[in-house]
Amino acid sequence: MEEVKKTGTTTLGIVCKDGVVIATEHRATMGTMIAHKMTQKLFKIDDNMALTTAGLVGDAQVLARYAKAEAELYKIRNGASMSVRAASTMMANILAGQRYVPYYVQLIMGGVDGEGNWVYSLDAAGGSIPDKYVSTGSGSPYVYGVLEDHFRDGMSAEDGVNLAIRAIFMAMKRDSASGDGIEVAKITKKGYETINLNLKEAEEKVKEMDSKH
Repeated sequence: MEEVKKTGTTTLGIVCKDGVVIATEHRATMGTMIAHKMTQKLFKIDDNMALTTAGLVGDAQVLARYAKAEAELYKIRNGASMSVRAASTMMANILAGQRYVPYYVQLIMGGVDGEGNWVYSLDAAGGSIPDKYVSTGSGSPYVYGVLEDHFRDGMSAEDGVNLAIRAIFMAMKRDSASGDGIEVAKITKKGYETINLNLKEAEEKVKEMDSKH
């Protein structure tokens, strides 16, 4: 049977001039108990695309597998990667189809394709909305506070990585359901790069950024 646990989470996606940045933390909770400290919430869907998950662990894992399988099938049939918009629409249709027993999730789909750089917020009812930046989960209010203050149109993907680390770190300091490290995916036309930081490394990175200002 699928593991069914409700998780407190912090995830985000940022559109940059040369790509997108997708990030999450690692903690999974069951009420006030920390259930897992290395939960995967960021999934590579293709070389140009990633998915973050917030909500029930079982639902999130199932949907990540669906997304990856459909992206692989599309590439086999068409000889090219699925666009971010198509992948987001596909996932929205899957979510919308579960009216009576909905998936208890919030998703972020982000990536790069021939049309540009994209981040989509997907809700359990099947809504799919593109934006310059988006955050989900219990830590999202703290992330939005950082993003509203520091996000700039046309920022580089490298600057986006630094902003993502700062935002997730600040959420982990205030949201008890988020913590235990940060995973960041930087996706550009050059490829897919993953960065993992434990709590100490994240804190040192933020201090380094602050010292330069």
